[in-house]
Amino acid sequence: MTTLALGPSWLDPDYLISTFGLIGVLAIVFAESGLLIGFFLPGDSLLFTTGLLVTAGSLDQPLWLVCVLVALAAIIGDQVGYLFGRKVGPSLFKRPDSKLFKQENVEKAHEFFEKYGPKSLVLARFVPVVRTFTPIIAGVSRMNYRSFITYNIVGGTLWGAGVTLLGAALGKIQFVRDNVETMLILIVLLSVVPIAIEYLRARSKSKKSAGTDGGGTGTAAPEGPGGPGTPGGSQRGRHARR
Repeated sequence: MTTLALGPSWLDPDYLISTFGLIGVLAIVFAESGLLIGFFLPGDSLLFTTGLLVTAGSLDQPLWLVCVLVALAAIIGDQVGYLFGRKVGPSLFKRPDSKLFKQENVEKAHEFFEKYGPKSLVLARFVPVVRTFTPIIAGVSRMNYRSFITYNIVGGTLWGAGVTLLGAALGKIQFVRDNVETMLILIVLLSVVPIAIEYLRARSKSKKSAGTDGGGTGTAAPEGPGGPGTPGGSQRGRHARR
């Protein structure tokens, strides 16, 4: 089975799995779940391909074991990210940009966490980039550890085991097996839908805010000769009434 590389060849899910096996999958899931350098790694497409390859027999491990190990890697990755955030604290927001680190990614995750609260740990699992930084932001915010553990387990299981099971289930369909490239592209597109929605909402909100501000200033003194908003306008108005 061949798949389409959705980026550099070394980030192609099929290449990664065939080269590094299940250990490579677990390492990538762990890194993407809570390490600053893991945000660019393939997540959804990798898990989907893993499930599909288990169904195809390319991976010898049983599906239940793969799902358990993937979920554990995701949970442990978030745990490391949380502890890192607690240790680093606010200094993370002052870290300068580099090739692998962008301050805007931290800010997006912070906004996501502030908006959705603890449940962001579950929702962020399905949003690329944000899922890497959200547990770190939870640590920076010193989120209650018991609550973090609960939402971490739920999110890690739903994402890690869920996407893998989806790949295994759809891998039984001949059409999916014959169109793996298309399915991976679809998975990637679906994974960025939440980001697009949030972007459009933020853009719409900013436009409404700008419109409200413009309306407020527009109701003030009208511009133009003789208008109250221009110097001497009110005086000329009184002269005219005389």
